Amino acid sequence: MNLALLLAYISAVLLLLLTPGPVVALITGTAARHGPRRAFATVLGTNAASLVLIMLASLMLAGLLTLPGPLLYGLALAGSGYIGVTAWQDLRAGPAFASAEQAGGGVARGFWTGISNPKDLLFFVAFFPQFISITHNTGASLLILSGLWVLFDLLVLSLYIWVIGRWMAGKQGERIGRLSAWLLLLMGLAGVFYNGARCLELFS
Repeated sequence: MNLALLLAYISAVLLLLLTPGPVVALITGTAARHGPRRAFATVLGTNAASLVLIMLASLMLAGLLTLPGPLLYGLALAGSGYIGVTAWQDLRAGPAFASAEQAGGGVARGFWTGISNPKDLLFFVAFFPQFISITHNTGASLLILSGLWVLFDLLVLSLYIWVIGRWMAGKQGERIGRLSAWLLLLMGLAGVFYNGARCLELFS
């Protein structure tokens, strides 16, 4: 095993996972408003979405699956719309949005938020080949890379949950929750405009 390349992969993964995005915004918002238990359930959902995207990326790398550009941008447009709509629902619900039946986050919400951006699929397709030579077997390398991604994804998101739960409870937590919802809304709107423009270009 190429340990130097493996360490480079781990460092890159940590940097990427620590960078805020829709998943981080959802996790922090859920932890702030509804506590660590529901936030961890949301992490399980986002992690499952990552596994699905990694599997699809592996199939694309193996030449067993091809997704046309228009389809990817169309899915990205729908995914951005989903992120924006659910964030708007959170904002409209306000502080009362806390019952177990109505709470934000959860496994399903985490999964659909995680899988809503097909660009992540292209990221895995572009990212994994740079580290595929950590072993002499492509299948074994993909298995190791995928396992490490899932492990560090869980660790990093758990760290966000711990920080929120430790230092940002009560009214401060509610403010963090609303800020996270606003960030999700802005990300969703940005995705809708960008992917909508790309779809218009492809079909014009």
